[in-house]
Amino acid sequence: MSEVREQVREHYREVAIDVRDGGDGCCDSGCCGGPTNSGGWGAELYQAAERAELPDAAVLASLGCGNPTAVAELREGETVLDLGSGGGIDVLLSARRVGSTGHAYGLDMTDEMLDLARRNATDAGAENVEFLKGYIEDVPLPDASVDVIISNCVINLSADKLAVFQEMRRVLKPGGRIGISDIVASDDLSPAARAERGSLVGCIAGALSFDECRSGLEGAGFGEIEIEPTHDVADGMHAAIVRARRL
Repeated sequence: MSEVREQVREHYREVAIDVRDGGDGCCDSGCCGGPTNSGGWGAELYQAAERAELPDAAVLASLGCGNPTAVAELREGETVLDLGSGGGIDVLLSARRVGSTGHAYGLDMTDEMLDLARRNATDAGAENVEFLKGYIEDVPLPDASVDVIISNCVINLSADKLAVFQEMRRVLKPGGRIGISDIVASDDLSPAARAERGSLVGCIAGALSFDECRSGLEGAGFGEIEIEPTHDVADGMHAAIVRARRL
């Protein structure tokens, strides 16, 4: 798992440095969706009004496959956790939705991304946010401390997705929910076939199938599971919205 983790960390470290130094957040090794962030990836998946409210660096560092804040149905006063928060775009949008009585956490393992996200939060004047260093397989928050978990094309990057699902259940309050954007593979694609369609850091090779995602969530203690494909990102590979509730 450590080799996979370091590959991902180094890739997104390069992205953060590029944005910090005035670049566009793309890199030769291929971000989610490829170097151009085209075809249903990145900042284009957010409404123009949402992008206009945020620092440019938060928008440029958006490398996801969806807009989880649009599907999580966030409410005033809730506590939200974003797994793999990157430059902070989803944390900042969540903070606006939960208001001054709510709180938004962002979790990331890359120092350079955390530095970028904290700078973006300062530039946005967001006071109800906190960025934490850690791993999505080992979240540094207490049991039953979060109302909602969001994530944007990050769980597919983990080498231990069952641990991620278990941690999500642990930190969620009873009845808490997830609203996640991620890549899901057609059930007929083997892991080898998925790897042929894209790289790990490109958010393709590590994707679960629909059945694997559902069974993993059920095994971790989730119910009311919905996995809704939104658009294709490669042959047999789909961006999807994943919703579930902690039992």
